[in-house]
Amino acid sequence: MTTLECALVKAKKIRLVIFDVDGVLTDGRLVFDESGREYKAFHARDGHGIKMLRNSGVDIAVISGRRSESVRQRMQGLGIEHIFQGQEDKVVSFNELCRKLQVHPKHVAHVGDDLPDLPIMQRAGMGIAVADAHFVVRNHADWCTSLSGGQGAVREVCDLIMQAQDTLDNAVGNYLRT
Repeated sequence: MTTLECALVKAKKIRLVIFDVDGVLTDGRLVFDESGREYKAFHARDGHGIKMLRNSGVDIAVISGRRSESVRQRMQGLGIEHIFQGQEDKVVSFNELCRKLQVHPKHVAHVGDDLPDLPIMQRAGMGIAVADAHFVVRNHADWCTSLSGGQGAVREVCDLIMQAQDTLDNAVGNYLRT
């Protein structure tokens, strides 16, 4: 079986996707103005992919090691209810989410880019690394995106899961004339 075929088998079982923020939903750069306000750039296609995946019945969560008002606003705008920021030990939030949503870890996918993401990736049923993730993270991932964090990698993940669960064609069909 190819890597893609193995990824599709795992993706078919996913009921919850957890995204890291810096380096996954963004390109990982931290931008501050003179007043210390932090700015982040999010890719519009990633946001649309998240909305489509949510509409297909998959829960979405964000677990980030940093705190940011822009993350709270963006996630709220996408309708994501499960937002954990400032998490030094991301496994605590992972376990809480699994309990709260009554989802077995084997039905969870985690998308990360750096070493703090490894503990969740190892517990989740599917560990996904963005293309520009640290090499150790890529080596431990079940699947790696072809796009980098903040550059459409999240959309790629959403499309893969919907493809595996036979919901992508329907989602795309909503935009095609018949």
